[in-house]
Amino acid sequence: MSTPNAAPVAKLGEIVANVIQTTVEPDDLLIESAMVDSLTAVDIVLAVQAAFGCKVPPTEIEEHLESVNALAAFVEENQKA
Repeated sequence: MSTPNAAPVAKLGEIVANVIQTTVEPDDLLIESAMVDSLTAVDIVLAVQAAFGCKVPPTEIEEHLESVNALAAFVEENQKA
């Protein structure tokens, strides 16, 4: 996985922080560390879809919400222009 650009990482970090009500670093493990549970994962996915126009498939949520960087890499590959 390539390193995502800083702009999407910053915006996605804000989205995640707003949903879980705590600051996160780009490499923090979100699900594994229990910062994100199934309900907050859905909220994050919906916010990402609204902000970036890309939908995270339900079967891939855990993979792409591993960290903010992982989510940013997914967004960069799937963002609608």
